Amino acid sequence: GTPMPHYRSTLALMLASTIAFQPVTAQISAPQPLPIIETIPQARDIPYPGTMTLNVDASDTSQNIFRISQTIPVAQPGPMTLLFPKWLPGAHAPRGEIEKLAGLVIKAGGRTLEWKRDAVDVYAFHINVPAGTRTLDASFKFLSATESDQGRIVITPEMMNLQFVSLSLYPAGYYTRQIPVSATVTYPVGWQAATALRPAAVKGSSVTYQTVSYEILADSPIFAGKNFRAELLGSNVTLNIVADEARNLVIKPAQLDAHKRLVDQSLKLFGTRQFDRYDFLLALTDKMGSIGLEHHRSSENGVNPGYFTDWDAGPGRRNLLPHELVHSWNGKHRRPADLFTPDFRTPMRDSLLWVYEGQTQFWGYVLGARSGLFSKQETLDALASIAANLDSRRARDWRSLDDTTNDPIITARRPKGWLSYQRSEDYYNEGMLIWLEADSIIRAQSAGTKSMDDFARTFFGTKEGDYGQKPYDFNEVVRTLDSVAAYDWSRFLNQRLTEKAANAPLSGFTNAGYRLIFTEEPTPFFKDAEKNRKELDLTYSLGATLNKTGKIATIVWDGPLFNAGLTVGTEIIAVNGLVYAEDDIKEAVRTAKGTTTPIKLIVKTGDRVREVNVQWNGGLRYPRLEKVGTGESNLDRLLAARP
Repeated sequence: GTPMPHYRSTLALMLASTIAFQPVTAQISAPQPLPIIETIPQARDIPYPGTMTLNVDASDTSQNIFRISQTIPVAQPGPMTLLFPKWLPGAHAPRGEIEKLAGLVIKAGGRTLEWKRDAVDVYAFHINVPAGTRTLDASFKFLSATESDQGRIVITPEMMNLQFVSLSLYPAGYYTRQIPVSATVTYPVGWQAATALRPAAVKGSSVTYQTVSYEILADSPIFAGKNFRAELLGSNVTLNIVADEARNLVIKPAQLDAHKRLVDQSLKLFGTRQFDRYDFLLALTDKMGSIGLEHHRSSENGVNPGYFTDWDAGPGRRNLLPHELVHSWNGKHRRPADLFTPDFRTPMRDSLLWVYEGQTQFWGYVLGARSGLFSKQETLDALASIAANLDSRRARDWRSLDDTTNDPIITARRPKGWLSYQRSEDYYNEGMLIWLEADSIIRAQSAGTKSMDDFARTFFGTKEGDYGQKPYDFNEVVRTLDSVAAYDWSRFLNQRLTEKAANAPLSGFTNAGYRLIFTEEPTPFFKDAEKNRKELDLTYSLGATLNKTGKIATIVWDGPLFNAGLTVGTEIIAVNGLVYAEDDIKEAVRTAKGTTTPIKLIVKTGDRVREVNVQWNGGLRYPRLEKVGTGESNLDRLLAARP
């Protein structure tokens, strides 16, 4: 017969070898996980047995170290858990900076106790209280950031932002509103401090504040500094200012009057004060980290040093104070039911942030216009920029607005490479567009006799001086809207929250006498925003923003530069044969308008340099609102000051 080819012999040997050495089928190990046993007591709404004392030494402005000592009464011997605040109101997420707590020592009667961090919740510390112990003495240091890559800078040689949520422990097992605490803070010599708390005693540079609940203490941050000014705005509202330099504290009467009108217009809108007093904490700084954070009787606000002295250069961040003030009513007093928690350990659920933040954004811009902090035209230009930016986000193809309420937990506002295809907390600005549309519906349904003002007064202004919380849910929002003007509000809101529409909801403009258009020249507001961000904004032409060196800072998904294969971080080093310059790339866009000629770029990504052709013939495009028709429109009426 014919002999077997050599390769067939080899194959046969390999098969035989595989069969010969194939292991006996084994039982794969499949263990069961250890159960997670809850060892931290749940919060109960009962009084805590005793008053905590808290001492914060905040005098170190060289190394930015806070030194904390606490006395904590104990109810009984045995297991006890101390907590560091984790889920922070206003952050809507577990953002407590536990990594900065250091040097923790807990003592009972002078004896150092062993503590053990919880294996599941690392913000919890377990101890065993010896028999006969009446109080615990705890001490630790909070190592605040000295460089921005460590977190937000809260101490500079000129000022500080002291937040008690970072500088204290509290006992588990109790609602924080049931835990009394007396706090003392020692400041750098010569500094002045502002807070919604009020002093009970002053000794040198140390201030002991009136005893309050731990909930109120955590909601009462402090701004302090060597350059300080306080101004009364009326209705028991104070504007407290700290500055990098004393010259930044110069305020013209007209500027101060605009802030007074903000308070007046807010009270005319809501009808009540949901506070006994309110303290704006305002830092004029480019050294301390930026912030905009609401509290019930105060707010933390960080703006550019020239907030007052460069007033005429543009509105800058003048929308910040109106936004944070509105939160006293919306977010702090009226709070989503699934966002209200009894302590700072219970997870928050953010499903109604489109009301909490979205309607606050809406009223912030409205009150900015009504008070004169923004001119009417600046407000219209700001709304145009917001609407155009949202309209360019292709993420709406796959992700609905309601899902963005999860963003505070998903990401701590870290930069996103593909923002327009990811979305990021759009419940703020797209939420605002929904409420603009709601205003137009109310006016249409009521033949112009009602507006969102009527909703605000009914829903948010409940009882004068009430700075407790009054939770709400979706159904109450719908019922209140319906009481103002009959409409299928549930269908409307659910559609806007869940739709995957091609474009942003712009009916609030078109129904109110305006439309979004694009022109070849930017508005003054747009140019001011470019200046403040230190970027060239070509979002609506090339589909990107560029920093001063030509590096792409943001890029629009499916825009011209995206389609040319570029990404965030790519640097444009030449445009049509010329070394990159802002004026040259804008001129290249102008020249290409109406032609089929590509814009030729040389770009650098990492260590790779290449040539790309960008197809865009639409010219420069900048958003603005154009009035449709004549006479006073509904949007004009919305932005007008109340008599």
